[in-house]
Amino acid sequence: MAILSIPDSNIQLNNPSEIKQFMNDRNVYFAQWKCDVVFKDTASTEEILKAYEKDLSPFMKEGGYKTADVISINKLTENYGAIRAKFLAEHTHSEDEIRFFVDGQGIFWFHLEGEPIFNLLCQKGDLISVPAGTKHWFDAGENDPFVKAIRIFIDMSGWIPEYTGSKIEEEYLGFVRPI
Repeated sequence: MAILSIPDSNIQLNNPSEIKQFMNDRNVYFAQWKCDVVFKDTASTEEILKAYEKDLSPFMKEGGYKTADVISINKLTENYGAIRAKFLAEHTHSEDEIRFFVDGQGIFWFHLEGEPIFNLLCQKGDLISVPAGTKHWFDAGENDPFVKAIRIFIDMSGWIPEYTGSKIEEEYLGFVRPI
């Protein structure tokens, strides 16, 4: 279940319909899909994609998306510190960034014009689409990270981060994840 936080205003939303409305009002697509498949740590990309094919295929066709893969991060991930740093710096992409969380969790942070900084803790079953050009960053967590998510693309080159250099994310490094 997703949790939306606006740290500077001490606001937290737990209600899925309120979260969906908040995100959609800011042009960030958010939905929750049924997510009842339990995967072993050794599950292949093909197994995970096949398990959600009935949901993925129409979504991808409607959005013009061409390919999908799976990202899996856990405490055994080699060079996790470097991987985390890459996602932790504020950036944009030339194409939408879409994630469907099949297990685990991670926080998407948003820095939208005229809005306070806010974040969305995405967990199993959450689907998020960050529009192209949106300033954001992602954190799987400093300690004991665990994310298993399907990534959806039009063209994988659109996912190369374009860093803003603002360093705004440094102001929120001490944020404590909601429980």
